[in-house]
Amino acid sequence: MRCDIITLFPELFTPFLSTGMVGRAMRDGALDVACWNLREHGLGKHRSVDDTPYGGGSGMVIRVDVVVACMESVVAQRTAQDPNAVPHRVLLSPTGQVLDQRRVEELVQRPWLVLVCGRYEGFDERVHAFIDQEISLGDFVLAGGEVAAMAIVDACSRLLPGVLGSADSAMHESHSTALDGLLEYPHYTRPETFRGMNVPDVLKGGNHAAIEAFRREAAEARTRERRPDLYARALEMRADRKKS
Repeated sequence: MRCDIITLFPELFTPFLSTGMVGRAMRDGALDVACWNLREHGLGKHRSVDDTPYGGGSGMVIRVDVVVACMESVVAQRTAQDPNAVPHRVLLSPTGQVLDQRRVEELVQRPWLVLVCGRYEGFDERVHAFIDQEISLGDFVLAGGEVAAMAIVDACSRLLPGVLGSADSAMHESHSTALDGLLEYPHYTRPETFRGMNVPDVLKGGNHAAIEAFRREAAEARTRERRPDLYARALEMRADRKKS
């Protein structure tokens, strides 16, 4: 999977891309990430990338011509190596669709993502004519899109073949399709007893069917309690499957 990240602060990604699971995916060749400095396409001697908003208002707005010039440069360099490559261009913005596991599973099917990180008051609205999708991390505002870009790269890399030690790890986590979008069941390890709290007996008995049933019930109970919205969605998914 290829990810090109357009940002004003490429140095923020250096430690992220060289450590942990993402770093391992990069070293193993499952993931290829490159960062591109938007300011290299800025205007004038100061490489300006923003300007004051038409109609007045506070803050500065990132210029459409600068963003498009950078995106087109990135795409041109990539397609020069692979003429058949098709980018999926994602704008990272608090006004986008909220990222969830279903969208991550859709994104990881794209062999090439171009992630565009915003700053300041956001982008000139005309940028949207040159992107394929707009994504937000949630209903809050960050200083820029870099954290959102890292979240997408991290979440997608976990689903790439061979990145996790076990393929089942990603399939049975919170929000995964295999769990109907439920929260993951609770986990236990040694010690067996800690300050009066015991590991449930069913997990020690070796009955795999009983363990599976326990985990399913625990996942449902946890989701009902903590995320009733997800539980309602899971029930809808099951009802839709029965209809089909």
